[in-house]
Amino acid sequence: MKLVEIETRIVQMPLVAPFRTSFGTETVRELLVVRAETEDAVGWAECGTNEAPLYSSEYTAGASAVIEKFFVPALRTAQSEIGADFDAHRVGSILSPFKEHRLAKSAVETALLDAQLRAQGVTFASALGAVRDRVRCGVSLGIAASTEALLDDVAAALDAGYVRIKLKIEPGWDVAPVRAVRERFGDIDLQVDANAAYRRGDAGHLAKLDAFDLTLLEQPLPSDDLLGHAALAERIATPICLDESITSSRAAATAIALGACSIVNIKPGRVGGYLEARRIHDLCAAHDVPVWCGGMLETGIGRAANVAIAALPNFLLPGDTSASERYYAVDLTEPFRLDHGTIAVPQGPGIGVDPLPDVLESVTVRRERFAC
Repeated sequence: MKLVEIETRIVQMPLVAPFRTSFGTETVRELLVVRAETEDAVGWAECGTNEAPLYSSEYTAGASAVIEKFFVPALRTAQSEIGADFDAHRVGSILSPFKEHRLAKSAVETALLDAQLRAQGVTFASALGAVRDRVRCGVSLGIAASTEALLDDVAAALDAGYVRIKLKIEPGWDVAPVRAVRERFGDIDLQVDANAAYRRGDAGHLAKLDAFDLTLLEQPLPSDDLLGHAALAERIATPICLDESITSSRAAATAIALGACSIVNIKPGRVGGYLEARRIHDLCAAHDVPVWCGGMLETGIGRAANVAIAALPNFLLPGDTSASERYYAVDLTEPFRLDHGTIAVPQGPGIGVDPLPDVLESVTVRRERFAC
């Protein structure tokens, strides 16, 4: 494979409704789209950063800068040394000298992998090892303005066909809204996500969630507090799922060994790409730890890749692979639609979707192109 050009675009996508979590509220999703052009095909990916470094240390402008200043020159050098044998599977090792920046690394690797698979006529799903052509879909609901508004949101999601409901929680917005949802809707698949908003001293309070038969409690404590999660797991009955703590297969192995979680949320961008995400999937499968695919308010570009990996065998719980209309009135690609609680895995080569040129141009606020 011969890499010709890397293009980055910062785009701003208006959300259909504000999305609030414990670390802030988004009304417009700012993200980075990466395009990789080779002599044989063009590949696409998106970087799941936010405008500000709130979810993680990465942010959109920073991701763009690190790709331009460090990743592109490293790819140029590697390609000149490797020549015609340049392979997308090498990207991880080429970029490994640069610390962290996993979301940016994932975007570059995915765009190149997409281009390579398109040239080969191979689907992203089959290359990763998918075993299903449709995946079950859950929905993530942000912190609402009131309990009544939350109940309306849950009702709308269930009416739309989502098979699992995830509620964002934070101190002061946890037990009461969860109780209200359970009492109103009964035996639905219900889980909560704290986005690291609690501390070890909150264990007694978090134990009150045991009364609601939740599928899981996601990332209650800070990402670096694996011992705290292990101690919490011994005090509460609700299964603990880790998200922000899982940054690599090594981190996943440590968390499992410590008993810090019994379920893992795999966000491919957060772990550095879909190849590392597959390694985590395999590791968890070997330890009988089920996984599911988390979401970062992706457009259709990122959603296509997420749906593909969610079709692997150990993705046993519904993921945050919601339909396009859940977040965007107009998506960057043809919209993903929910059908009886599932979304189809794209069957075209590579990720199987392309951005709509007019839509992409209309939301682009910055564009850079780098010859390779």
